Amino acid sequence: MAQYEDITIDQGTDFAMELFLINKDQSVKNLSNHTVAGKLKKTYNSDSSDTHDFSVTIATPTDGVATLSLTNTVTDALKPGRYVYDVELSFNDSSGNAIIERVLEGKAFVTPSVTK
Repeated sequence: MAQYEDITIDQGTDFAMELFLINKDQSVKNLSNHTVAGKLKKTYNSDSSDTHDFSVTIATPTDGVATLSLTNTVTDALKPGRYVYDVELSFNDSSGNAIIERVLEGKAFVTPSVTK
C-alpha cells in the first residue's frame, strides 16, 4: 500500500522532493535494477496532454533515495489549483516477473506565481 502525502508546488519555480525508500523490515531499499516513475495530472481521468512526468534521479542506488523533480518551465505551465500524483517502483522479482509497486500518492497543490 502506498504512502499518502499532499505536496505544494510553487508555479514557475524548480520543484524537487526526495523519497527515502525502505523495505518492510525497515532496511534501506536497494534501487539497483529498479525504475522509479511518477506522474502529475489535473484529475485521475485527465488525457495525456494534461499529464506531466516527474524527472527521477537515483544518485546512489544502495542509499534508497530517489529525487523527483519538475523544472521551472514545467511548473510555469501548470495552472494553479489541485492536481493528483503518484510514484511507482518497477523491478523484476527473482523469477523474472515484472513487479510494479505504488510507493507514494497524493494531492498536489500548485500555488500561483505573481512574478512571471
